[in-house]
Amino acid sequence: MGETIRLKSRFDGFELAAYHAGVSDARRGGLVLVQEIFGVTDHIRELCDGFAEDGYEVIAPSFYDRIEPGFEADYSEAAIAKGVKYSTETPWDQVAGDLQAAIDALAPPVFVTGFCWGGAATWLAACRCEGLSAASAFYGRRISELKDETPKVPIILHFGKTDASIPPERIAEIEAQHPDLPIHQYPAGHGFVSDRRADYDADSARLARLRTLQVFARNGGGRSEV
Repeated sequence: MGETIRLKSRFDGFELAAYHAGVSDARRGGLVLVQEIFGVTDHIRELCDGFAEDGYEVIAPSFYDRIEPGFEADYSEAAIAKGVKYSTETPWDQVAGDLQAAIDALAPPVFVTGFCWGGAATWLAACRCEGLSAASAFYGRRISELKDETPKVPIILHFGKTDASIPPERIAEIEAQHPDLPIHQYPAGHGFVSDRRADYDADSARLARLRTLQVFARNGGGRSEV
């Protein structure tokens, strides 16, 4: 359904690849979808295609292209270790510049969502980027690193109650800093949206996706002509 496009980062002018999924019917808006540590995998592309079917033109940048172009990993221990390494070698200022390039490539209104490492990047976009209307961040463990920054657009957060990688105290830190922020917790573990993972929870995934679409709709994501 999608195609590969190129984006020129606002951080350093680097050209990175991105998966682009267009809409075939009435358009609700643009959406930047941010990868997990595993890269722009088939799971991420399927998520893009799904949002495109809902009327969102989607761009999913390949944030690790400077390190390993076209990086895609499975869920093996070695792949996880590599993805974690790449994520720590990718500075937040650079991520913000790449995100802004993706936002700029989409006609408004533009939204952002992301998963795992991408959940923290979604928070980053909501705080630092221009041209966004709303955001939805899924199980962003590293949001706590950025909790002192304040989102400029409406954002909702999604966490799994049994996610061992995000202990309750991390979520409490975010709540303490941003007491009015909608934080939804589900009876699931980390990565509950991905049907490739042991922690996949279909009911939680559906509810979180519904809430995501609702926050987009409330903030400009209405139907218009293509």
